Amino acid sequence: MIAHCVFCKVVRGEIHSTKVYEDGEILAFRDISPMAPVHILIIPKRHIENLASVQEVDYSLLGKILLVAKKVSINERINHAYKLTTNSGKNAGQVVMHLHFHLLGGWAKKEDVKSQLRQ
Repeated sequence: MIAHCVFCKVVRGEIHSTKVYEDGEILAFRDISPMAPVHILIIPKRHIENLASVQEVDYSLLGKILLVAKKVSINERINHAYKLTTNSGKNAGQVVMHLHFHLLGGWAKKEDVKSQLRQ
C-alpha cells in the first residue's frame, strides 16, 4: 500500500467509508460525491495505479472485480441497468491514482420516465 494514497487509507481504515462489500482482495464503498442515485467505488485492496499498470498476475483479480460489480448491483437493486467505468491516467480523468471502478445506476426505468413526462 502507498502511504499517501486516499484509497489505500480507506482500505487501512484511516479514512471512513460506507462499505457495501469487502473480502480479502476487494473493497466496495459508496462514493462521497455521487454522480448517480447509486454510485459505488470498487477497488482492489492492493495498490495498483490504473489499468495501464495491471500485470498478468492481476488477471483473476480483474475478473473478480467484475463479479463483485454484478453482486453489488444485485444487492443495490440496480442490476436491471447500470454502468461500470474506469479511467486510466490523469489525461483520461483519473483523479485518485489507485485502480477503481465506478458502479453507477439507480435511474428510473425508461417506462417510468415516459409516464412521468405524460403527467
